[in-house]
Amino acid sequence: MSHSEALTAFVTLFVVVDPIGLAPLFIALTHGMSHRARLRVGLRALAVAAGLLTVFALFGDKLLSAIGISMPAFRISGGLLLFLTALDMLFERRTQRREGQSAAHAEDAADDPSVFPLAMPLIAGPGAMATMILLAGGPRQDSLHFVAVLAVLAVVLLCVLAMFLIATPLERALGRTGTMVVTRLLGMLLAALSVQFILDGLRGAGIIAGITGR
Repeated sequence: MSHSEALTAFVTLFVVVDPIGLAPLFIALTHGMSHRARLRVGLRALAVAAGLLTVFALFGDKLLSAIGISMPAFRISGGLLLFLTALDMLFERRTQRREGQSAAHAEDAADDPSVFPLAMPLIAGPGAMATMILLAGGPRQDSLHFVAVLAVLAVVLLCVLAMFLIATPLERALGRTGTMVVTRLLGMLLAALSVQFILDGLRGAGIIAGITGR
C-alpha cells in the first residue's frame, strides 16, 4: 500500500468511525461512572471493536455470503439497535438506572455499554465493517496489504481512545445540567442516525429509491 493509498484508507475509515463524534456519545453512555470505570469501558469497547473489524477484514464478505446476510440487511439491523439506545438516552432510562443503584452496583456488567452500543454499532458499525471489507479486498490482496489496512485501523482507534480520554474533563466542564441537555440532544441525533442507517439499508436492498445517502 502506497502512502497515498494509506492516507485515503485512513481518511475513509476516520470519517466512517468518526472519533470526534464518539466523544460526546461516550460521555452520555458512561454518565455517572468513575474515571477508572469509564476508562475500562472505553478500552473494552476498543478491544471488541478492533476484533470485530479485523474479523470482517479477513472473512467479512465470505461470512455474510455464507449465512445469506446482505450488507443492506446488516445496516437495517444496526439502525434498529441504535434506535433503542436513542430512546434510552431521550427518556433518561439509563441515567435513572445508574442513579438508583449503589456505588457497588453502578458498574455492574449488565449495564455496561462497552460491547453494545459502543463497540457495536457505534465504533464497529455496518459502515465501518463494510469499509474494512472494501479496504482489505483491494487490488493487492497480499499479507503486506492486509497489515497496512490493520495499521490504518489501529491509528483510527487510537484517535478514538484519545477522544475517550478527554471525556471526563469535558463532562466536568459541562456540569450536570449541561450533560442532561447534551444527552437529550445526542439522543435525538442518534435516533436520526439510526433511521438513516435503516434508510440506507432499504435503499441498498432496492426497496426504496431516491434517498440521499450519508
